Amino acid sequence: MGNNPLASILQYIKNHTWLRISLPIIIIILWFIVAGIGGPTFGKLSSVSSNDQSSFLPASAQSTKVQALQSKFQDSTSIPAIIVIESEQKISPQDFQLYKPLIESVSGVKGVKQTTANQPVTVIGPIPSSDNLSVEFIVPIAETKNVSKVVADLRSTVNDTTPKGQTAYVAGPAGLSADLVKAFGGIDGILLLVALGVVFFILLLVYRSVALPFIVLLNAMFALCASILVVYFMAKENWIQLNGQSQGILSILVIGAATDYSLLLVARYREALAHIESKWIAIWRAMKVSFEPIAASAATVVLALLCLLFSDLNSNRSLGPVAATGIALSFLSTITFLPALLVVLGRGSFWPVRPRFMPEQHIENTKNNSDIGKLWRGVGKLISSKPRLTWMVSLVVLLVAGLGILQLRASGVPQTALILSKSQAVDGQAVIAKHFNAAIGTPMVVIADQNKVNLVVSKLQSFEGVSQVTVYTGGSERPGAAPGLPKIVDGKVLINVTLSATESDSAQAESVVTLSRAQLPAIDSSVLVGGATATSLDTNETARNDLYKIIPIVLVVILVILILLLRAIVAPLLLIVSVLISYVAAIGVSALVFNYIFGFAGADASVPLFGFIFLVALGVDYNIFLMTRVREESQIIGTRRGVIRGLGKTGSVITSAGVVLAATFAALGIIPILFLAQIAFIVAFGVLLDTIIVRSLLVPSVAYDLGKIIWWPSKLSRTDKK
Repeated sequence: MGNNPLASILQYIKNHTWLRISLPIIIIILWFIVAGIGGPTFGKLSSVSSNDQSSFLPASAQSTKVQALQSKFQDSTSIPAIIVIESEQKISPQDFQLYKPLIESVSGVKGVKQTTANQPVTVIGPIPSSDNLSVEFIVPIAETKNVSKVVADLRSTVNDTTPKGQTAYVAGPAGLSADLVKAFGGIDGILLLVALGVVFFILLLVYRSVALPFIVLLNAMFALCASILVVYFMAKENWIQLNGQSQGILSILVIGAATDYSLLLVARYREALAHIESKWIAIWRAMKVSFEPIAASAATVVLALLCLLFSDLNSNRSLGPVAATGIALSFLSTITFLPALLVVLGRGSFWPVRPRFMPEQHIENTKNNSDIGKLWRGVGKLISSKPRLTWMVSLVVLLVAGLGILQLRASGVPQTALILSKSQAVDGQAVIAKHFNAAIGTPMVVIADQNKVNLVVSKLQSFEGVSQVTVYTGGSERPGAAPGLPKIVDGKVLINVTLSATESDSAQAESVVTLSRAQLPAIDSSVLVGGATATSLDTNETARNDLYKIIPIVLVVILVILILLLRAIVAPLLLIVSVLISYVAAIGVSALVFNYIFGFAGADASVPLFGFIFLVALGVDYNIFLMTRVREESQIIGTRRGVIRGLGKTGSVITSAGVVLAATFAALGIIPILFLAQIAFIVAFGVLLDTIIVRSLLVPSVAYDLGKIIWWPSKLSRTDKK
């Protein structure tokens, strides 16, 4: 422990009474100030957050280029809302006059694009369905920054002006965007309350103390307040792109990580108080022995998250610094604010079961392991008597569970499947698919050379899956209107291609985009294909490429940290392999649950990558807690005895930490967004799997079986005590 970075600082503080008294109070006051500033900032995050899928893509993507060029053709970057009205009786052309009040009212809603000289009609419709049981209107929303408010007003207006006996829905991209924002709304309050409530209950069971749960949660909340303050500033300065997913994961990650780090420090503090009378020396000892594993764990997660900066998806890349900031401040809070609170309260922190000062009893307990709980003594006995059988059975269980990964469907899902709660946009889309071409409001967009436009249009019309091809004229673009002259911008024209697919982001629609990108360049080498379907396709392809690129980088980074921490090569390789197996098992079971229990339509293409980042980084955390203690004990009593004692001394605290982290991530499931629900299950299940099987059975039994060779090539592998 001589090389511990805190040793000299702590020794200096220990030798100066005035510092021992004033420093904890100063630290506590400073953290209260930070929390007082950061807390109110929580409600401001939504003002610097965006959930627009197209903004997630890199500038090099065709979809991004097309979106940038579209703004040159159109006066505004409006997005369409589709009003669909369904009737039990057939609607005749004579009935269209019934919709005049609706059109007039909708046109006057604040935020709906207003008429201009070039575009005297902005609300398109009524467009009748082929079965005459439904009509639809396309309404351009100009205020894209406040879509939720505009759509809410639109729905209220439509509800008041829809003819009797008919049912209306506001759907389309604008309606779906509004419902997504509403679904994410719980992130600001409900998610946090549920997570804190679950963690508090678990801490009460773990500590059987009144004060400690409040102390630990206060530490987590102060870390979160500081994180929110920093993240808000980064987003406001446009250093990062914040979205609802990152925002929700930040809260959960900080609460879980800060609580985990706190559990380890508190456990070492309680242990120190048993043989050290001074509360200051006890906290000094606890910090000295726990700083290295907590720092290594935090560094592992921070660097793994920062590997997301290599992602080509802006949403993934932004999560890296957002979540890494939360982990870094969780670490900082745990090594400053938490020790300050603990040393001020002393043994009173553990009231009503205060640890007693019994140095002689502590020495006796250490000799015969009587200070280890009955459960972990039993696990240790199993491992020491049958190590090879233990790890072989554990490995088989994990590999069998991992077979389910073959059924993982992570190629993206329709946007209507993203929302798990009641959604008028989703219901409306089902009505549109029933009576119309559901992709009419979200056409594929092609940017072509003005001299090649006729050839491009002719080629597009020949593709199976294309319903209609319209060259943009800058006019009303009403169905059935006489075609005008194409609008030309910088020698380019814009072509809207209506697809016949039932959903704009279906596999059938995406196949048309793929075909267009493959064949149109032969006619026009500068052609670009974009739109909603292309955006979905580009997002999924980019996410898959990120998976293959980032996983090796993360593994190398974690391996280097483990080698530096454990001063060995064999043990770090063992830990890397173990968390990889755990990850595959967790994804395998999750795939089966998603397909056959929850009945999800599939999974976002980013789910495997996010699951990997969290499970591998956090899974290594628990192995770090275990193996640093095993190494500490091995230097005194030998590797095999050190494995058993290290497992016993960390068993309860790591299991508690795993349960806390699993519970906090499970809380993400209350947000009715498919991506968050899937990440919640994968991480919660994976952490429990890692805690119960990998860290408790697989790793210690393999380490026991190998013996001192796990420390190769360090000196400990040659001088291990018997």
